[in-house]
Amino acid sequence: MTVDEFGRRLRGGKTSAVETTAECLHRIEVDDPKLNAFILVMADEARRQAAEADRELAAGRDRGPLHGVPISLKDLFDVAGTPTTAASRVREGHVAAADSPIVARLRQAGAVIVGKTNLHELAYGITSVSSAGGQTRNPYDPTRNPGGSSGGTGAAVAASFAAAGMGTDTCGSIRNPSSQNNLFGLRGTIGLSSRDGIVPLAHSQDIGGPLARTVTDLLLMLDATVGVDPADAITRASRNFIPPSYGGSVGDAGLGDVTIGVLLPLFGSAPEDVEVGEIVRETFAALRALGAGIVEVRFPELEELLRDTSVINAEFKFDLLDFLSQYPSAPVRSLADILQGGTYHAAVETVLKRAAEVTARDSESYRTTLARREAARKAVLEVMNERGITAFVYPTLRRKPAVIGQPQGGSNCQLSAATGLPAISVPAGFTRDDLPVGMDLLGGPWSEPTLLKVAYAYERLVAPRRPPKTTPPLGAGR
Repeated sequence: MTVDEFGRRLRGGKTSAVETTAECLHRIEVDDPKLNAFILVMADEARRQAAEADRELAAGRDRGPLHGVPISLKDLFDVAGTPTTAASRVREGHVAAADSPIVARLRQAGAVIVGKTNLHELAYGITSVSSAGGQTRNPYDPTRNPGGSSGGTGAAVAASFAAAGMGTDTCGSIRNPSSQNNLFGLRGTIGLSSRDGIVPLAHSQDIGGPLARTVTDLLLMLDATVGVDPADAITRASRNFIPPSYGGSVGDAGLGDVTIGVLLPLFGSAPEDVEVGEIVRETFAALRALGAGIVEVRFPELEELLRDTSVINAEFKFDLLDFLSQYPSAPVRSLADILQGGTYHAAVETVLKRAAEVTARDSESYRTTLARREAARKAVLEVMNERGITAFVYPTLRRKPAVIGQPQGGSNCQLSAATGLPAISVPAGFTRDDLPVGMDLLGGPWSEPTLLKVAYAYERLVAPRRPPKTTPPLGAGR
């Protein structure tokens, strides 16, 4: 069931929040052992929330489209009274005192939180393996990774353990698992949603956002979670750019006013890039049928513009220190404590040690990186304006999901992360061995309504959603 379908059935008396939550929890019990998507299943709390949602609806209080909807949260989001591990064993004793603003908004919207999902430890990687949660597996092929770092959320939503979920994206961490799990996932314009109460990786690139099986589900999650938060000053930039509902952005209209720029440098040139590139190119016929213009953009200087624009290594150590300082009883107080504890997964050892070597918050190299990011943003927007481009299109990842234990290559995450521009990952199709791949649509600042409009029109025409065979319907002994 989509979120929209659930709402119709709930309000028509054909189901209840308690019943649907129980079905999700049953599915998790039956199928999660082979996927390992969850770090914590909040079964008792979810049942309590669902019962309350049903009581409220019976009493005439309807909180809106997410009322009673089961969702999952990446275990970077603080949930009051619940551990926030960031998938690291060294943080297992950290219990949040309050909900993060995004979680508080979801509660206000009536959502039911079924559990917290695994991720690549401390969000510092893209294959979703960790000391606290182990290895999450891809529901389309459990021998392969589900993307990351929000891989647990991606696997959980794809496998219908929850109707939708929340992840974070510092460099592809929403979009990569969306691509690898046949989902829609949005990284918004920086400032669209609050970062408060989320374990940071790098404040200049961090943003929370939804992963969902349909565009409508995605925009309903957006409606509930975006907006100005006094605790996060950067969100003030979103004022006047957020519509009353993103549902007003989509509809039956075609794409005659849209020009899609095919960003050739991000299609890659290695033999391993060919299959995914061809799948993405096959979507262009559908976009043309909807009236969109398609133009190829060579942009030969893009690779150099994006070089050395990541601030993750420069910011992580200090952002983590600032975050942990808010929690006097936290089991660790710094990156040095984590390294000294030694209980982290081997997959993050190299990046953690490299980050620990950074000696100052501000340095000449860091300022140079920030300047390069601004130059890249300016150049990208200039090309879009000169060519009349509504959105760029390119593979989210140029390569299919890697076998577990192997590195995942081909990420195109940096363009959106470095420029702060919004990008939505849209299902593009399946490889010859039935593995999902996605494509990014990247637009100008605050162009989320337009990106959703394009994705929605494409979804209606193509119907790209295909449930994974490894988690078939319950019943008949399941």
